[in-house]
Amino acid sequence: MPAAARSSSWTWACGCCAGRRKTGGGGEAGGGAGASGRAEEGDEWSLFMDLPVLETATDGFSDDNLLGRGGFGPVYKGVLQDGQQIAVKKLSLGSRQGVREFLNEVQLLLKVQHRNLVSLLGCCASSGHKMLVYPYFPNGSLDHILFNKEKSVQLDWPKRYQIIIGLARGLLYLHEESPVKIIHRDIKASNVLLDEQLSPKIADFGMARLFLEDASHVNTFRISGTYGYMAPEYAMNGYLSTKTDVFSFGILVLEIVSGRKNFARHVDDEKVDLLNYTWKLFEGGRALEIVDPSLSDPDTEQTRLCIQLGLLCCQAVVSDRPDMHSVHLILSSDSFTLPKPGKPAIHGRTGRWMTTTTASGSASAWATGASNANTTSTFGTDTTTTRASVLANIAEDESRNSISISFTTEGR
Repeated sequence: MPAAARSSSWTWACGCCAGRRKTGGGGEAGGGAGASGRAEEGDEWSLFMDLPVLETATDGFSDDNLLGRGGFGPVYKGVLQDGQQIAVKKLSLGSRQGVREFLNEVQLLLKVQHRNLVSLLGCCASSGHKMLVYPYFPNGSLDHILFNKEKSVQLDWPKRYQIIIGLARGLLYLHEESPVKIIHRDIKASNVLLDEQLSPKIADFGMARLFLEDASHVNTFRISGTYGYMAPEYAMNGYLSTKTDVFSFGILVLEIVSGRKNFARHVDDEKVDLLNYTWKLFEGGRALEIVDPSLSDPDTEQTRLCIQLGLLCCQAVVSDRPDMHSVHLILSSDSFTLPKPGKPAIHGRTGRWMTTTTASGSASAWATGASNANTTSTFGTDTTTTRASVLANIAEDESRNSISISFTTEGR
């Protein structure tokens, strides 16, 4: 359904973060909240949560409850008085861009509701603190299971196929059905949370771009994304459109099918870049060799479809990529004939800024956001890359700077 045809029951935006509203009885919304610390049901300010409530829930934001550090700052696990587990995303006071991104994320999440998106439970702006409150997901993010040989057995092929379909539905909603048109900008495995049934929930709208209804694309020099997942026109030139998310979705589909990261270490050079390797196998009529060997009897037609779809989503020419409406139709239809993809956008996915990362922390520390990584940028081009394995190191290091890692205790 077109966004213009949808009506939204959300008639308010970021006001819940600006302060407390006086009630008819002279009290303050939030001050008389129930056991959960939230206002009574039906109050339009019910998403506002008092700072003392969150301090109690997180034991004073104790280090023992620290789940990780994302782009905004630390994220803590908490338990409300009614027993509900939450994840509190606490904005770092020293973040220059944090306030703007915080308000943007709140405004978007108040309007956006879908079963394949992480929902906002509450927010807080008090005494200089700004926070977002989300559900806590014990299963963590997709990457923690998909890229772990022991845990990936939980993801058989039917479950992986349903995850792909769920992600397509979530992105379709963001692009075409949401009350506001949203481009996520950072679709990746660590930004997909899994609920109790391992159903996918797209997380982290802090970098999402809110468009006017008649806008189809924008040029931006404020690049937000992750190496390896970023479309080249965005990484190189700041050209942003819904097809930017389509490209990232295509990379993620190939990761789900293969069970490996889009840039891998300790493999032959031809296998380092998953997109390039998949294309070479596809050209040689051996596309199914990319399928995760740990999968037991995966559906051949579905896996072949997903591989071809992933390549189509990653086409170098933006107009050659399908939109998410077409992607959803392809995945939902039993008789959809896909066109043969051309060569995907192998080059340009790291942008014009080559990054050298030196981390003093361990791999597990980085996974929970505790690494003391120092990152410097120098201007260059894709052709100056020395070895593919260097890109693999960069991509893996950069890929963890995300809110979604904060919703799991993995690696602590």
